[in-house]
Amino acid sequence: MAKHVDVLVIGSGSIGVCSAYFLAQQGRQVTVIDQGQIGGACSYANAGLLARSHITPLPAPGVLLKGIKWMFNPESPLYIKPRLNLALVSWVARFALACRTPPMRKGMSLLNDLIQASMALHGELASLAGSEFCFNQKGSLAIYKSSKGFEAGLKEAAMLGPYGIKTNALDRAEVLKVLPRVQKQIVGGIFMNDDAHLNPAQFVNWLASRALSMGVTFSTSTEVLSFKQSGKTISTVQTNRGEFVADQVVLAAGSWSPGIMGKLGVTLPIQPAKGYSITVKTPEPALSIPIWLTESKVTVTPMGGILRFAGTLELAGLNFSINQRRVDAIRRAVREYLVGMDECETLEVWRGLRPLTPDGLPIIATSKMWSNLIIATGHGMQGISLGPITGKLVAQLAAKETPSVNLTGLGEERFR
Repeated sequence: MAKHVDVLVIGSGSIGVCSAYFLAQQGRQVTVIDQGQIGGACSYANAGLLARSHITPLPAPGVLLKGIKWMFNPESPLYIKPRLNLALVSWVARFALACRTPPMRKGMSLLNDLIQASMALHGELASLAGSEFCFNQKGSLAIYKSSKGFEAGLKEAAMLGPYGIKTNALDRAEVLKVLPRVQKQIVGGIFMNDDAHLNPAQFVNWLASRALSMGVTFSTSTEVLSFKQSGKTISTVQTNRGEFVADQVVLAAGSWSPGIMGKLGVTLPIQPAKGYSITVKTPEPALSIPIWLTESKVTVTPMGGILRFAGTLELAGLNFSINQRRVDAIRRAVREYLVGMDECETLEVWRGLRPLTPDGLPIIATSKMWSNLIIATGHGMQGISLGPITGKLVAQLAAKETPSVNLTGLGEERFR
């Protein structure tokens, strides 16, 4: 017998759980389904950065040429596994078009509005949680091992000023005061005043517990098989654990969203971008803020008693294999910037698939094709940062309210 639900959320990562929480705040009866476990995919062991400063989309002027150079090196920050795949070819072509100044500027404005609102909500949630998920808003520090890289970083920082993002340039001596364990070749750094960090798995699970106490139901190991439609309405969601009849459906399935939407005849240009992390025991003296190892595109984030190294983008499809060369490249990058990291005991090596759109912007909108479907996916590396505001916007869309952030330009129809 089919289960009748008010709102069915597909996906229990950061975006799905945040959506369920804010929907429940509105008094909606919410059921969340996931083919895995709560927060068990990309939300589990990522960098945990809440980067107020990170408003420049991945596609930007100059990135395409770097990407072409990097794609032939399996250890590079961005690696595209060579394969004949029409969806990938189309994605790369769209990505190339987005690597221009006008799309970048538009994307910066949209991301700035989203992340500014999300940071405020993160603060509110952290005030409820106390120390439950190691939330800290002490800023972050980008360090540079080349003068050329530092100069580029200063130019990027100057671009952030008009958006209200505060940064401070530090010379080598000033970097040493903040971070004594840097290597000799570090030439300078840029401090991002408003950045924050947390433990992502603890955050998602804490919020899921809050949602559960508000009446949200979670059904894990539940895979979407197909849909039944009535006109422009999704009438039934068929899963391996039975059928769900929902008044409202929210798609928040991350890298699995294109496959699910394909069952409805909708193409979403999202590529799974594999990222890696290495979690180690915190060395002494412990770091207090996240560190960006800028030229290597690796981050180092303290999370209570652990330290996490994270980085790389690998476009290899829905592939969960661990490429040891890429893991080794992260370790090598950490050694090149920071002293004493080899002594840390490794606790876990992890990989996750981040849902990346070709323009670097999420999809947050009511579907143009299905009247009772809200799409909330494609957040790339910012699923944790943008989770709360996305969840609030989903609840507002479900209630037919005016979104608190202008969503123009974030619908799936922009890719048609």
